[in-house]
Amino acid sequence: MLEDHPTAAPWPAAYPTGYAVVDVETTGLARHDRIVSAAVYQLDAHGEVEDHWYTLVNPERDPGPVWIHGLTSAELAGAPLFGEITEEFSARLADRVLVAHNAVFDWSMIAREYARAERTAPVSQRLCTIALSKELGLPLPNHKLESLAAHFGVVQQRAHHALDDARVLAEAFRPSLHAAAGGGVRLPLLECLPLTEWSASPPPARIGRQSSYGSWRPSRKRPACPYPNPGRYETDKPLKQGMRVAFSGDTSVERELLEDRAIEAGLHVATSVSRLTSLLVTNDPDAGTSKTVKAKSYGTPIMDEAAFGQLLRDVSPAEKLPARPSDG
Repeated sequence: MLEDHPTAAPWPAAYPTGYAVVDVETTGLARHDRIVSAAVYQLDAHGEVEDHWYTLVNPERDPGPVWIHGLTSAELAGAPLFGEITEEFSARLADRVLVAHNAVFDWSMIAREYARAERTAPVSQRLCTIALSKELGLPLPNHKLESLAAHFGVVQQRAHHALDDARVLAEAFRPSLHAAAGGGVRLPLLECLPLTEWSASPPPARIGRQSSYGSWRPSRKRPACPYPNPGRYETDKPLKQGMRVAFSGDTSVERELLEDRAIEAGLHVATSVSRLTSLLVTNDPDAGTSKTVKAKSYGTPIMDEAAFGQLLRDVSPAEKLPARPSDG
């Protein structure tokens, strides 16, 4: 196990000067879902805890999976609205790198809440601890927070409680940060872009459809997948880094978020279906779209969004030697 103390090597000058380790619990995973609790641990440049903060948030709707986060409608009824905590939240994020486990999800939920409140979160970069653990080559059985915590001997007390999850992540991030600094590892920092459009009340008949919502960030060219394509997905086996995944039709989780989760897991998100496609993800395999028709003609495996989401939690690592990047 890596020792939890400052490395003897010079601290990288390019590293950030402070971090905000964040965890949010939500009513669900889709873009219309809301935050029900949030926690922030403020860390200094070397990962030492400076302060922490926690709040419940009234989601103005049903709380969703109470069996996961444990927060009932009665408990949340008297909690502040997100718009009422933005000033306090912002004070803890300002001028820091947002750190989270599967950071693209936490950031997207936070960005949407700020957009609803007609505010902008004062954070420009995020760091995903899943991506960092991969950069460090940590020997984890999977990419769950509990596995990262166990690797560093951090004890979880209340899983899926925002304050405890943020504490656990902060304690696991500190030795990860020192290992990265000692090894001269480039931190996997990504830009945090605010929502560019938001429609808080889409027409009821179109809820859930991609076209009924504004884009929450500008479109951009996706990075090339650095891993070789291991071939098609095989039933009852895990996904493997480098697999080419295409999406078709409406998704409950917004498409860009789903694609970002796939990319951060090491998959190649393809814009079309070919004989090289490993898997097509669609909630309507009988829709007759060009992608589903091609997938069936090529014998490409087809899977729904829920099953894909489960497999994303534990993607197998790629071969040691990366392939040359290929286009989408």
